[in-house]
Amino acid sequence: MADIKIPVVRNILQANDRLAAENRRKFEQAGIYVINLMSSPGAGKTSLLERTIEALAGRVRIAVIEGDIQSSYDAERIQSKGVQAVQINTDGGCHLDGNMIQIALESLDLAAVDFLIIENVGNLVCPAEFNLGEHDKVMILSVTEGDDKPLKYPLMFQTSSVLLVNKIDLLPYTNCDVSKIRERARQLNGNQQVFEISCRTGEGFDAWLGWIESKLSENGKLGAGKSPR
Repeated sequence: MADIKIPVVRNILQANDRLAAENRRKFEQAGIYVINLMSSPGAGKTSLLERTIEALAGRVRIAVIEGDIQSSYDAERIQSKGVQAVQINTDGGCHLDGNMIQIALESLDLAAVDFLIIENVGNLVCPAEFNLGEHDKVMILSVTEGDDKPLKYPLMFQTSSVLLVNKIDLLPYTNCDVSKIRERARQLNGNQQVFEISCRTGEGFDAWLGWIESKLSENGKLGAGKSPR
């Protein structure tokens, strides 16, 4: 069975890569900077989006593609912030793929978008395997999940440009050692930026916003010397 499954999986990933490349060309033509936001369920993706949108409000035109197995709850939360949002329900699928993103883009006014955030399905495995055409992968790890996750789910750490260690306000109530997370993540990806944040209190958020600001400035989407904060 293994000899049969390996070629099938390879073909699926290769087909997805072709679709992702088409997505990337659309993003480049429209001048849109795109991140693929990944984490396990409950790590704080939507809370991060809400606080980030609020910080950039009036400065950057943001759109969000929301991926969930069911419901439109998160998309409704994001739309309430005054930005374009499209919901993708995978009906049991554990990740978004290039084809899903192509379909979702048809519902967005790309001419009115500078920064597109794709919130992937909550899962630490499958989303890391599928390129969506994004410029950067960003992952969130909650301190409540423990400091062993880089050892258990290495691919997501290896492929992400940024690791956000969230819910640091809960550190006194956990056995999590953030220094171990940093050390293990850097062993997997020496170029990865690591920011310790709390979406609830805003602690550490300036560093994350600074990284986003630099990326948007590189793409000409944020005025030089101006700050969203």
